[in-house]
Amino acid sequence: MKTQIINELNNLKNPVKIKIFQRFFKTGTGEYGEGDQFLGLTMPQQRLIAQKFYKQIDFSDLDKLIKSPIHEYRMTGLLILTYQYSEASDENKKHIYQYYLNNKDKINNWDLIDVTCPRIVGEYLWSHQGDLKVLDKLIKSENLWDRRIAVMATYSFIKRGQFYPFLNFAKILLTDKRDLINKVVGWMLREVGKKDLKALLNFLDINYQQMPRTMLRYSLEKLSPTQKDFYMGRTKTRR
Repeated sequence: MKTQIINELNNLKNPVKIKIFQRFFKTGTGEYGEGDQFLGLTMPQQRLIAQKFYKQIDFSDLDKLIKSPIHEYRMTGLLILTYQYSEASDENKKHIYQYYLNNKDKINNWDLIDVTCPRIVGEYLWSHQGDLKVLDKLIKSENLWDRRIAVMATYSFIKRGQFYPFLNFAKILLTDKRDLINKVVGWMLREVGKKDLKALLNFLDINYQQMPRTMLRYSLEKLSPTQKDFYMGRTKTRR
């Protein structure tokens, strides 16, 4: 089964997009995606293959995909895992969730996390909120991807109108120096605002002067021009 999936992925290889993805996902020396390898596939292409095989692949083959050095193999394997999770028994959901966290060193780029973490870690923790302490450790990790996993796991809570633990994490990350963290925190703040504008404005009123500019800009995208001007320091009043 692994061979069939790999053959289908390889047949879609796009040399032009490989070069684009290498730049986009920062694979150069010293960059966050250093050394990552690409085939140049789109997300819809990978989703189609994952949907085709997720009911048939055994776990040992899936594990090999997720541990591959090739980005699209990892993504397709993780997509398969999300589809399996959605149909799994409670026992198997726990197994998938634990596998995901035990192999998070392979989930080492922002797209891998953003597409799959809410659907596995976020959904599991929504149903098992007694286990939320696992995120407390991740949010304080020195590893960039651990922190992003912690933030993205809270998306499942935000979509349901529960802003804890995200707002606590947002406070912890106000001094984070990594752009990829500033962007994802700003994005999740924007999602909070879609659900409850007052909750977003309360957070901004207290914290906007400490927020990194990237985080702040992302959080303001859905606000009015007057509100944006106030929080960006261009005016002294907010109506």
